[in-house]
Amino acid sequence: MKIQYNMQRLRRLRTSPAMRAIIAETSLSVNDLIYPLFVKPGKGIREEISSMKGQYRYSVDMLAGEIENIKKAGLKAVLLFGLAGHKDEMASESCLPDGAVQESIRLFKKLAPEIVVMTDVCVCGYTSHGHCGILKEGIIQNDESLVLLQKMALSHAEAGADVVAPSAMMDGQVAAIREALDKNGYSNTSIMGYSAKFFSACYGPFRDAADSAPQSGNRSSYQMDVANAQEALREIEIDEAEGADMVMVKPAVFYLDIIARAAAQSKLPIAAYNVSGEYAMIKAAAEKGWIDENKVMMEMLLSIKRAGAGLIITYFAKDAAHLLKD
Repeated sequence: MKIQYNMQRLRRLRTSPAMRAIIAETSLSVNDLIYPLFVKPGKGIREEISSMKGQYRYSVDMLAGEIENIKKAGLKAVLLFGLAGHKDEMASESCLPDGAVQESIRLFKKLAPEIVVMTDVCVCGYTSHGHCGILKEGIIQNDESLVLLQKMALSHAEAGADVVAPSAMMDGQVAAIREALDKNGYSNTSIMGYSAKFFSACYGPFRDAADSAPQSGNRSSYQMDVANAQEALREIEIDEAEGADMVMVKPAVFYLDIIARAAAQSKLPIAAYNVSGEYAMIKAAAEKGWIDENKVMMEMLLSIKRAGAGLIITYFAKDAAHLLKD
C-alpha cells in the first residue's frame, strides 16, 4: 500500500507494557473495591455458599479471621448482609441491637476501625414471605415498609455503620432513612442508594446465600424493568434529591450503559454491584477450563470502572486486590 505522510500509527502506543501503562485511560485500584460479606446468628459457623464458590456465611465469632484477611488484602470497605435466625411477617430480627449485622459492625469497628463498614438495608432476608417490605393481600405496602427500613438503618447506625445502603426499592426510602438518621443524631452516617436496582435474573446465587428468595410471586412490582434506561436515571435523580450521598447501579456487567449514563448525569459517586450471577458465571466457566479466571475477572472489573463506576461492589474484591498489589 502507499503510505500516507499523515498516516496515524496507533500501534506506536502499544509497543511495550510500560508504554501501554503510561497512556492507559482507565486504571483499577484497591480503593475502588468493596467486599460483600454474609453474617448470620449462631456460633462456629463458616459455611461455603454452594452456588458462590469461595464465598462464605459467617457467625460473628468466626469473623475475626476474615477481617484480618480483608485488612491484609488492603481493602478499604465492606458491605454486610444479614441472615435471620427467625423470620416473621414484620422482619422483627432486622432491627435487633444484638443482631448478626449489628454485632459484626461492632467487631469491625473494634478490630479494623479504618475500614468503611457499609450495611445493606432490606428486610427480604428477615421476612417469612421473602419480600422486601410489609406484604398485605399479595401487595407490598410501600409507606408502611419505610418505617421498617428506618428502624433497620437506625439500628445499623447505632452499632457504628459508616454507610447504610437501602436496597428494598421502596419509593421514598432514602428520604425516610435520612430523616430518621438526622433526627436521632446520626447526620454523619452516609446513605448509598441502590437507586437503579433492576429486576434481574442474575440474583439467584445471592438469594441462596442470604436465604432471601420470595416464597410467592416476584419483585417486579418494585425492582426496575430491565428494558428501562430513562427510568433508571429518574430513580438516581430522585435518590440524589432525597439526600443520598452515593448512588448505585445493580447489576453491573449487564448494565454498563446505565453506569455510563449515570456517571454522565450525576455529580455523586457512582457505585456498581457486580452481582452473584455475574460472579458465578465466571467461576463456573473457569472451573470448566474455558476461561482464565483472573484475566477475565480483571478485564470485567476494569470495564465497570471504564463505564464510570467509582465504587465496585464485587465478590472478587479480595482476589483482585491481591493481584493489584503484586
